[in-house]
Amino acid sequence: MGDFDGSHDNQDSQPDTTTTAPRRTVRAAGAVLWRTGSESTGGIEVAVVHRPRYDDWSLPKGKLDPGETVPAAAAREVAEETGFSCVLGPLLSHCHYQVRSGSGALADKTVTYFGARARGGTFQPNKEVDAVRWLSPAAARDVLDYEGEIDALDEFDRLGTDVTTMLLVRHAKAGKREHWRGDDDLRPLTPAGNRQSDALRTLLPLFGPDQVHSAPRLRCVQTVQGIADDLGTRIEHEPLLSEEGYWGDPDASLARLHALAADTGTPLICSQGKVIPDLVRTLAARDGVALDDVPSKKGSVWLLSFRRPTTHDVSTNGVPRLVAASHLPPPTAQAVEAD
Repeated sequence: MGDFDGSHDNQDSQPDTTTTAPRRTVRAAGAVLWRTGSESTGGIEVAVVHRPRYDDWSLPKGKLDPGETVPAAAAREVAEETGFSCVLGPLLSHCHYQVRSGSGALADKTVTYFGARARGGTFQPNKEVDAVRWLSPAAARDVLDYEGEIDALDEFDRLGTDVTTMLLVRHAKAGKREHWRGDDDLRPLTPAGNRQSDALRTLLPLFGPDQVHSAPRLRCVQTVQGIADDLGTRIEHEPLLSEEGYWGDPDASLARLHALAADTGTPLICSQGKVIPDLVRTLAARDGVALDDVPSKKGSVWLLSFRRPTTHDVSTNGVPRLVAASHLPPPTAQAVEAD
């Protein structure tokens, strides 16, 4: 279990005057773990953990292991600190602050928090966590000791649990178009692209996809084929989410995406680099979600969280509304290249 050596009561925001060397960066991840309350309590309950080392109450979290992705660390820390497996949902927030190492040197620390639905498990006290409490979000807010975690909980409360988080992934590396002599629809993944596909096969199931869709391009299908195989499902081709389909009729393409978001389940969609940025910008602008930038490197993923319309909500004309959008960089290092 990652040790949260960045406990806020140990942070020091003063500049480090003892060295001119760049400060070390520490990455950590955690989650607002939630479940549906019992009949006696009702509503939603979230987990807070007590750490005897700091005598504090916090969200489950910890540092990344070498080579580990941020989502994988969040799910692992939840399991290690609470005993519960989980399905990750929206990215809630990033908490930034400074910590001191044992040598006294300052380091910059970032903790990324996700929403996470508990699937099942049993808590066993251990040396890092000796108690877990399941509380209403309001009660958990009163218990948590750190402002950054309260911010994550507030974002979880804002989004609620009735959201669908769509996984929109750009296909993995497939070489350059000008170097491929055949039909571009049949341009396959390169060895580096196959490695990215393998990494996505490990990463994306953390978010619980249960259906797989792809632009009808070999490189797109190959990127998510392993996940479809693991799920025992077929890949549904989506012509409107290819470059030609999208730019031929953007309104129809957007309607198709909304239809996938309105369906039950967690859709995984693989598309192309000349589709994803415009599609995400259009969704965000329509629904008032602020975005600084819309990156789309090969093998990267957009987490698009939609709220389905209720029967009493006529303002959205029955169309799911985007309420959060977050970008996950490729799980393996890659160079930027044309689609």
